[in-house]
Amino acid sequence: MWKSIGELSCDDYVKAGLTLEDAKEFEKLVSDVISKATETDPRDQWKALVDESVLKPWHPHPLHQLLYYSVYSNRDSSVHGPPLYWFPSPSQSKSTNLGKLMETHGSRLLGASYKNPLESFELFRSFSVEHPEVYWSLVLDELSVVYHTPPRCILDKSKPEGTWLPDAVLNIAECCLMPSSHPKKDDHSVAVVWRNEGFDDSPVNRMTIKELREQVMLVANAISGSFAKGDTIAIDMPMTVEAVIIYLAIILAGCIVVSIADSFAAKEIATRLKISKAKGIFTQDYILRGGRRFPLYSRVVEAAPSKVIVLPSSGTELCVQLREQDIPWMDFLSNGLSGDNYYRPSYLPVDSVINILFSSGTTGEPKAIPWTQLSPIRSACDGWAHVDVKVGNIYCWPTNLGWVMGPNLIFSCFLTGATLALYNGSPLGRGFGKFVQDAGVTVLGTVPSLVKTWKRINCMEGLNWTKIKYFATTGEASNVDDVLWLSSKAYYKPVIEVCGGTELASSYLIGSPLQPQAFGAFSTPSMTTRIIIFDENGVPYPDDQPCTGEVGLFPQHLGASDRLLNADHNEVYFKGMPMYKETRLRRHGDIVKRTVGGYYNVQGRADDTMNLGGIKTSSIEIERVCDQADECISETAAVSLTPPNGGPELLVIFAVLKEGFKKQSEEELKMKFSRTIQKDLNPLFKVSFVKIVPEFPRTASNKLLRRVLRDQMKQELLSLRSRI
Repeated sequence: MWKSIGELSCDDYVKAGLTLEDAKEFEKLVSDVISKATETDPRDQWKALVDESVLKPWHPHPLHQLLYYSVYSNRDSSVHGPPLYWFPSPSQSKSTNLGKLMETHGSRLLGASYKNPLESFELFRSFSVEHPEVYWSLVLDELSVVYHTPPRCILDKSKPEGTWLPDAVLNIAECCLMPSSHPKKDDHSVAVVWRNEGFDDSPVNRMTIKELREQVMLVANAISGSFAKGDTIAIDMPMTVEAVIIYLAIILAGCIVVSIADSFAAKEIATRLKISKAKGIFTQDYILRGGRRFPLYSRVVEAAPSKVIVLPSSGTELCVQLREQDIPWMDFLSNGLSGDNYYRPSYLPVDSVINILFSSGTTGEPKAIPWTQLSPIRSACDGWAHVDVKVGNIYCWPTNLGWVMGPNLIFSCFLTGATLALYNGSPLGRGFGKFVQDAGVTVLGTVPSLVKTWKRINCMEGLNWTKIKYFATTGEASNVDDVLWLSSKAYYKPVIEVCGGTELASSYLIGSPLQPQAFGAFSTPSMTTRIIIFDENGVPYPDDQPCTGEVGLFPQHLGASDRLLNADHNEVYFKGMPMYKETRLRRHGDIVKRTVGGYYNVQGRADDTMNLGGIKTSSIEIERVCDQADECISETAAVSLTPPNGGPELLVIFAVLKEGFKKQSEEELKMKFSRTIQKDLNPLFKVSFVKIVPEFPRTASNKLLRRVLRDQMKQELLSLRSRI
């Protein structure tokens, strides 16, 4: 139990890591700042402490914990809503992208109701929901979206999901590469900064828009000599500057990118190549991480693609022997050197497919989700509005082109005029953190498991991250204490929580720089997005009522999928969903809690799909693998649950053992299950608990009741926690 802020003494600060002399000064400083707070409301007290920079990034984390939890020690979140840690100022709000837009157009659109960006945010967001065509017409003018043929309107409402930018023709890669007056970017603007692992003391590499455009055109020329317009071409490599160039070049040439994560086993690569009918694939010989070489080309070859273009992981020489039909990178590039090196883009209708991404399930047939040219536009618009990505920003997010954040990051940078920051190496260590410092990163994206590792091993100690204006995090639920640690590294800048999906091209729940933020919570649905939370009978809760239920989305969502390559889109996203005001809601599958004060928490999946480290998979696929992990296994049941104090979901395997076999301990089975899952499914998955039980609870029709097992494990964890 934490003391209240008024009860803290010098001894408490010493225990939190300060010297006695520093603790005495700190005690006086805290007392002075708290006494000046105009209200006794803990939000005002915390705001005063942050505004006065009482807590420094280099202070020990226990000190940050002590003040935050003590300030809010007597606050009942069920009555007052979640504790808030960041508060936008009026002057700051007017300098944000969305704030400027509201100041320019707010009075015209909202009339006398408009006051300022902070007080009128909710009203303006509601306006964007009711009149999305007006909102998008304004925001599209803020991005580098240039049409070869302009749309006849913003939104054609002749069908429920609408038709966005009908008749528009463009090439979204060209939009990324060309100079523009608004947003202001010219040929000399820095487009990309990067550093390779192992060169942590070397200057950061830089590439201008002109240099990037020339490289992309060179590769597009080479692609046009080896492939036909409309061909699907895969990329399976780390997110290096070369990968970004290849990605944009494929689109510029009128082909379709097939995004494959570089962590997949050969079987999963083969599945994605088969579904997409890829005509070729770009990859590397090895992945270099932590001073070690991990084979990549050999995994790709095992998947049996027809043609592979292979890049060297270091230098210019390949470290592998290629198949006869495969092409070294330098030889491939030589095909693009003919002519004047200028490549005229292939212009395509706005609803043409440019990228095939896959649902993050890792076995069987993952859903193949086509991105049209609308999807990058949505990605960039949400980054512009909710993370304030703009000219002058340096935006870094350790990710991969195989996950939604890879393409999202590219377009969020190049369509807003921001600089893309890439670290070619492991983001788990100090080398990545030093790159963030040296590159002057201003927007840093993460996933919670990454933050947890940084905090646990204390690898960022002594680095200066104070240029960061916004953090962002997605993929899984955040642990409050972990994001407290993260935010403290930049004098408590906001951590924008993001929840969305590949099929949405962006988010549906997110934070906003125009609203106070709470750790581990979403403050708003994204702009133009309307969500409905409904109970188990499909009855919607009132929009202003705290509640918990499954979420449904209104189908008019610019950039969202309208087809799947290998599944029935209507069945996956609409069949069985409730109607709301004569509109069939779109399924997303999350259970969402709306708190007092209008904040949101995602409580898990509505079905047995689980989210492990930001990767969605199913209980059935986990069980299929675990059933084969040892001959003593009769059957298994896989469930995931959120820890009592929040954070990423934990994987729990329940096991029933066969009679007559040597009995295994739960710890032995945990090791066997983990090895099997990491080998056959995904190396990122981790088993947290194993529970041996005599039998599983079932329905009268013999269906396994995973919900009952999940509830049993929750109770065990709560009981264990209470005894600690």
